This record gives sequence, C-alpha cells and structure tokens, in this order.
Amino acid sequence: MTAESQNGKLVGANYGPPQRVRAERLIATSRVVLGAFSLLAVWLDPYTPTSHPVATFLLLFGYVAYALCVMSVVWLADGPLLRIGFVTHALDVVFFSLLTYLTEGPTSPFFIYFTFSIVAATLRWQGNGALWTTIAALLMFNGTGIIAGELMKDPAFEVNRFVVRSVYLAVMAGLLAYLGAYEERRRRDMSELAAWPTTRVHGSEFPQPEVLESAARILGTRRLVLAWEEPDEPWLQLVSWREGELRSWREAPETFEPVVQASLADVAFLCKDVGAPEPIVVPQSPQIPQRLAVPPVHPELLSRFAMGAMLCLPLRGECLEGHLFALDKPLMTGDDLLLGEVVAHEVASSMDQALLSRRLRRAAATEERMRLSRDLHDGVLQSLTGAALQLETVQRLWDTEPLAARERLAAIQRLIVDEQRDLRFFIRVSKQAPVGLAGGNASLNVGLRRLVHRLESLWGLRVELRLEPIDDQSSDVLAYDICFIVQEALVNAARHAAATEARVAVARENGQVLVAVTNNGRGFPFEGDYDHVSLDALQIGPVMLKERVKSLGGTLAIHSNANGARLDIRLPRSAEHS
Repeated sequence: MTAESQNGKLVGANYGPPQRVRAERLIATSRVVLGAFSLLAVWLDPYTPTSHPVATFLLLFGYVAYALCVMSVVWLADGPLLRIGFVTHALDVVFFSLLTYLTEGPTSPFFIYFTFSIVAATLRWQGNGALWTTIAALLMFNGTGIIAGELMKDPAFEVNRFVVRSVYLAVMAGLLAYLGAYEERRRRDMSELAAWPTTRVHGSEFPQPEVLESAARILGTRRLVLAWEEPDEPWLQLVSWREGELRSWREAPETFEPVVQASLADVAFLCKDVGAPEPIVVPQSPQIPQRLAVPPVHPELLSRFAMGAMLCLPLRGECLEGHLFALDKPLMTGDDLLLGEVVAHEVASSMDQALLSRRLRRAAATEERMRLSRDLHDGVLQSLTGAALQLETVQRLWDTEPLAARERLAAIQRLIVDEQRDLRFFIRVSKQAPVGLAGGNASLNVGLRRLVHRLESLWGLRVELRLEPIDDQSSDVLAYDICFIVQEALVNAARHAAATEARVAVARENGQVLVAVTNNGRGFPFEGDYDHVSLDALQIGPVMLKERVKSLGGTLAIHSNANGARLDIRLPRSAEHS
C-alpha cells in the first residue's frame, strides 16, 4: 500500500485492510463486466416478453455508468473504501431486484445476478455477509413472486421454478457462508500465529503460560499436556495446562515408556476416542484412518489425564524431544493436523529459546566463577603467600635485628591493608584488580610500575621493566589482564624457580601486544622451546597462566633451561575490548 501524510491525516488509494482493498477492486471490475455484457445482450437481442423494454434498457445503461464510476473511485480516488462497500452492495441488491421485477419477475433469467451479490458479500464480510445478503435477496425475490403470483395473477408465473430458485439461493448462501467462515477462521489463526508471544529471557515458569495459552487458543482446546525429554536431563518432563492453570513435574523415563507408539512417534495424528478398545487414528500423511489394536499413547498416561478426543503433535527442537497433546477438542479435522504442526513448531521454538537462554546463563555463571577463582589465585592468595614468607623472615630477624624485623612487620601490615582494599573492591564489583590496578582505573604503564614495586618489596625480586611506546589509552580490560599475567609470571619465578632477577618487556607488534618475562631462576622441570600447542599437548607449563592467556585468545611460548626461563605471550588487539 502507498500512503502519505497530508495535514496530519493518513490518506491513500489503498486505505483499509489489504484484503478488503483487493476485494473491492475485484467486485468493482466484475460489476462493470456484468453490467456491460448484460447491456450488450439486451441491445443485440431485446428481452421478450416484457412490458418495460425501454425501462429495462435504460436501467442497464444507468447501471453500467454507475459501475464505471464506482470502479474509477475504487481504483483511482483517495478515499476510505470501507465506506463504499456497504452503499454499493445495497444498491446492487436493489438494482437486481428491480431488474428481476421488470423481466418476468421470479422466472427472470437475471435472477442469477443475486448470486453476484452473495459472492460479493462473502468477499467483503465472510459468512455473516453471505447470510444477511441471502436473507435480503430472498425477501426481494419472494416479494416479486408474491406480487406476480398472488396480486397480479401472472399466467407466466411458475411455482416450481420459483421454489427451485429460492432453494438455490439458500443453498448457495450456505456454501458461501461456510467458505467465508472458513476463511475468517484461517485469517484469525494466522493473526494468532503472527502474535505469538516472545520468549522471556528471565522467568521461573517453564514453559511460559502465555505460550501454552496461545497454543490452546489457536488449536481451539481447553486442555494441553506436554511430555518431553532433554538430552542432558535423566527425566521425563511433564506439564499440564487447563484453562490458565499450569502444573509441572517430572517422572522417571520408564514410567511412560514409550509415551507414543513407535510407529506414530514422529507424526502428528488425531483420534476422536483414544480410550476406545480399538481406537481409530488419522495421521498427518497420508490422512487415512487406521484402526489400532492397542492405544497409541501409553495407557498410564491416558488414565492419568482422562484422555478422550486427542490431537497428538511431535515436538522437535535442539534441546528437547517430546509430544504436545491437545485434549477434548470437538469436531477435529485434517486441517487441525496442518495447523497443529505449525503450533507445535512454535511451541518447540519457544521452549528451545528458553532452554538455550538458561544454558547460556549457567555457562556464563560457571565461567565467571572460574574467572573469580583464577583472579583470587593470581592476586590475594599470592600476596598472602608472600606475606607468610615475609613473616618467616621476621621470625629469624627478631632476635638479631629487631629494627629490620619491625620494618618488615610494617611492610607486611601495609600489604595486608592494601589487600583488604583490593578484596573489598573485588567483592563489590566481582572483578578484583591485581595489586597494581586497585580500582581498575590506572593505565597500563602506571599499573605495571606499581605492580613491580610491590612485588619487589614482597618477594625480594629485582625486576627490570621495559615498556616500548604504547598507546597510554589502552583499555582498562587490557591493562587488567596484562598486570595479572605479569604478576603470575613473576610470582612463579620468585616462588618456584628461586629467581632473584627478572625482566619484563611489553610492546606492540603487527597489531598484537607482546609480553616477555625472563628470569634467572632454575627454569621449568622441562628444557627446550615449547609453543602453546606443545604445552597443551604435553600438559606442561603454568596452568593458571595458560588458561588466562587462552581466554584472551592469545598464545604462550616458553623457553626453559637450567639458567632460567623466558615466557613469550602474544595477545590479539581484539582482547583489548573483550
């Protein structure tokens, strides 16, 4: 449809619902064709016998002119078509009644034009339009019959033809009314499917009551039962929905094994009495009734839910497999199978989305717990380990060098205060910054220098820091992770390799951040050069450090010998914004 805003009002040649616009155009065009050929037929062969030949011709001529005007309005003019339909429809019925009266009354061949009015009403207003138009047409038609047969005593009046035509109108109206009601129902079903409720990411009820309510409304049932299994759950999940009341529980899979007979497990089918001794089921394809010797559904399930008339629909999703049972639906047909398959697909999709969302939340929570444990290990726990070693030194110095021991105690006290602050921040924002980045706001340069200063005083390790020119606006996330990586590497060197000197170099090369940490300790238990793949394959190297680098999409390489070790870490630039 084309529409434009004009003086704040919405106008357009296609004003109104699209299907109504198409119907009005079809009716208007058909009216012109009907009137034009009627006029041509009367002009070529004037209708006889008739006492009103001139009036009939003029009436048809005026109708053609009127039809052309209406068609021009419908196709060209900017106007609300919904208002035109009722007026033109009433004029059509009046015209056909008058034309019938002028040409032999009830036996007129123009009687067939009443069918045009009934069809037009069906296109416009579906079943109700066909019904009311038929009532009006029968009143008009019977009125001309009464006038011709009873009042005017017309000898050409034929009762049998009059009765047959009246019944013909009634039967035609019934067929068109059914067709209109069928179309209206299909349109309503399509609207319901288009308005399918969105899946809630958060919510305690599963499946959503809105999903089941929508499914029940579309299927025309008051009871639903769902039975499904999830690959990672050793249970059969069950949900019962009845007029807004939802109950859910789970059973051992063998309780209702199998829920549906193997021959029908993968197809939709309906059964009007599933509890009969030999129930008759109609599968989706081919829709041929089949008589079964045993119930199609597990007897215990039939008994528990008092199943009678049933529509059984398979549910197939990424996270589940099961069945949806629509119960107590009257007058089921093959159309319900087609519609049911669409509804079952929507139900499975909604449940899939909810289950996948739940899995993602669980995975995110697990990943967050792992990250927190890693950060605690790399931060506070390592600092406390260093403090414990310093206290051992204090014990040795206490008797011989009390002044040095007091200085060490003061340093340990400051360390504990700093770690308390870091841990408090860690708890508050669920992201503890490493010792050099308390608060998470320091740049990479400042954070590394603070880190080196504190580790030197804590572990007695001399550290040389080399920072090549790097954009000092590096994101806090990058600085956070680099500081943790350097801290882990230096603490490992001091604690496990007994290193006394270390060198840290950070640079940027070909879009990557390079971090190199070298120490003069004993090296790793292995000797030689190992890249990240080799370290993973042999399951060697610092575990926590490898996990952190891998989580950032980077790689770790180690060169180790008896005189020390070198760690080369490469981080992609994308890690800066992870």
